[in-house]
Amino acid sequence: MTTYYYVVASDRFLFVDEPTDEVIKERIRNYQENEKEIDFWVVKQPTFLDLPQLSAIKSQVPTPAAAIVSTNKSFITWLKLRLEFVMVGEFEAADVTRAIASGVTVE
Repeated sequence: MTTYYYVVASDRFLFVDEPTDEVIKERIRNYQENEKEIDFWVVKQPTFLDLPQLSAIKSQVPTPAAAIVSTNKSFITWLKLRLEFVMVGEFEAADVTRAIASGVTVE
């Protein structure tokens, strides 16, 4: 099992009210320049919120929710300080596919 850390908020807050997309683009650029593997993912309607231990968090996050999930706890802590009005936490998952699963359906 791997521990994943996250910030979660409403999709609107993360991608309309805040310049989160710019933060993510800058982080990707930095990782590429330093030849570092990407260790974070943007997840729309994250299904990890359906885990029983996260039911209290899920009930507090406006829908539709969005999250940034990472194996890098320091990055998530930095995002929390940068974005302020987000919730943070952690969970374990057997693999990244389960950790970043989305409830968004593609038509």
